[in-house]
Amino acid sequence: MKFDVRRTDKRGGPREEGAIVKDWGGRLPIALIYPNSYFLGMSNLGIHAIYKLLNSQLKVVCERVFFNPADKKPPKAIESDRPLTDFAVLAFSISYELDYFNVVNILKASGIPLFAAERDESYPLIIAGGPCITSNPMPLAPFFDALCIGEAEPILPEIIPALIAGSGGPRPDMLKALASKPGIYVPACPPEKPVVRQWAKNLDDFDTNSVIMTRDTELGDLYLIETERGCPRSCRFCLVSAQYAPMRFRSVSRLIAQARVGLPKRRRLGLMGPAVTDHPQIKELLSELNRIGAELSLSSMRINSMTTDVLDELTKGKTETITIAPEAGSQRLRDVINKGYSEDDILAAADRLAGYRFRQLKLYFIIGLPTETDADVEDIVKLTLGIKDRLEKSRSAMRITLNASPFIPKAGTPFQWLPMANIDTLNRRLAILRNSLPLKGIKLNEESPAWSHVQGAFSRGDEKIAKALASMTEFSLAGWRNAIEANQLDIEHYVSKKWDTKEKLSWDVIDSGTSGERLRGEMESFDKLRMSGGGGGAVGKL
Repeated sequence: MKFDVRRTDKRGGPREEGAIVKDWGGRLPIALIYPNSYFLGMSNLGIHAIYKLLNSQLKVVCERVFFNPADKKPPKAIESDRPLTDFAVLAFSISYELDYFNVVNILKASGIPLFAAERDESYPLIIAGGPCITSNPMPLAPFFDALCIGEAEPILPEIIPALIAGSGGPRPDMLKALASKPGIYVPACPPEKPVVRQWAKNLDDFDTNSVIMTRDTELGDLYLIETERGCPRSCRFCLVSAQYAPMRFRSVSRLIAQARVGLPKRRRLGLMGPAVTDHPQIKELLSELNRIGAELSLSSMRINSMTTDVLDELTKGKTETITIAPEAGSQRLRDVINKGYSEDDILAAADRLAGYRFRQLKLYFIIGLPTETDADVEDIVKLTLGIKDRLEKSRSAMRITLNASPFIPKAGTPFQWLPMANIDTLNRRLAILRNSLPLKGIKLNEESPAWSHVQGAFSRGDEKIAKALASMTEFSLAGWRNAIEANQLDIEHYVSKKWDTKEKLSWDVIDSGTSGERLRGEMESFDKLRMSGGGGGAVGKL
């Protein structure tokens, strides 16, 4: 094995440091596929982690594949420029529902039959993992031979021997071997019991950081380090607390060790996690990183943990952007989603921030939450302007960017039984933000309600979704709507219907580790809040 010190693709490809190049002789070749662009994929820390894990195996060679929908050529591996059909295994890592279109595009462009039932051992074995697969594998299940449920660290060492032993042999034998492994769902071998989600018990056993350094990507100026997994909160809409439970932290000593490796490559370190400031030793961690000369960027912060001590350390580390997620503008709606913040908490955090010279404040809100009304969206405006007012009173030059995303019910969360708001409603509520915030000097980033509805269909979908995806000839909203009609798919069932909590769910084949009783209990709490008036509004009639 050797590492490229500097690699510039002769075809105008990415400039990199750290790519792992192995001889294929006597090794199992695996293509690690991120079904979107290099620019996005190389900012995904999971790709770095899996790439390193696979290549740490002596008998495996792993190469990366990305996909640009505008590129009409069949995708090829970055390291060797080989086509996908040269590999024994294709391993997709899927983080976003809309990348489902690209999964289909990649296989079609490579001349590989879409449906697993149409492939034999003359084609690569095709597997997938990632947040979307762990949440609900069913919309893509007909396309894949095997699906990994949970985190890669405990799964890969279990399945690699089976992949090596079965390579080139009868495909049914390989599938049976994989189906016997923990965390593996093989659609062709339906399990007698739900497949249990796997998770790494001790994060210190697995350093998760940037492996390949490149400027040709979204976070190219950062050396990324994962600080934690999971979330101790129980927001009813959020997948993280369910899919990445239990909450786990890396030790300060291991994080500092990773930082020392990264600093010669990038002066700026990106600390990654659902809420980095949840780390129980966050002040000690930041102080030590400052002591060794690191500049700091945090993926997100918890409002209640934005103490002056933490902000002092971030200032020393030349942090430029602070990211927080109030999610809802009104206290009523924050109670509905079990967010746990009060308006006083949020404004007090703004007061603390006003005393520092950070350049940007990013705020994340969700529109279309269950029971939301137009008044709740107007409260987003009021809360944001209240934050801006506090910054301006202290003569802070911090810019505010507000990101508004439609609520999408996620499989495995208490809100999995609830529908999305309709597109007209979402557009109207975005217009409230659009007509108010930019006029006050606040930048608004918004996600498309129409595309969010597609995500909603994929999030709560079943195997029928795969048939519609396979039939698409044009990968656009119009193409998707044509596929829905051609396949007589009841899309409203997935997107716009409230489901009975006693109804069997297509993803019940997965044991996420969060019991159905607990999820139903959260829904009962939500219903009680709604019936008592806390749910408010016409949407409360769900």
